[in-house]
Amino acid sequence: MKISIFKTVILALTLVLTWSLVYAIEPIEKDKIDYLINSVEKSSDILFIRNGSAHNGKEAASHLRAKLQKAGNSIKTADDFIILCASKSYISGRPYLIKISNGKTIIADVYFRNLLKGYKRDLK
Repeated sequence: MKISIFKTVILALTLVLTWSLVYAIEPIEKDKIDYLINSVEKSSDILFIRNGSAHNGKEAASHLRAKLQKAGNSIKTADDFIILCASKSYISGRPYLIKISNGKTIIADVYFRNLLKGYKRDLK
């Protein structure tokens, strides 16, 4: 009986550890996501347009962090973050836009992918 309980406990612990590893964000991917959010937060020359309303970088970063937290285990990579959190409104489905200092408006998906290229360049 003791062996059976021991085996059950070991199996349960193994499953929990395996499950947590499967759903954990790799440190490099977390760094990339943080880089994207922090870049927006520090930008004083952009507006983040969400459902027709313009928000500064700090407001945008706060919104993106909230979406990231709400998304939970569905985000494993920076690409997942861009697709599921930073590209469009979950409620309306409307794409997010970024208005840059020269007045040009860019689709947020493109903006964040370009930022991500900058992260990769900074690593070299």
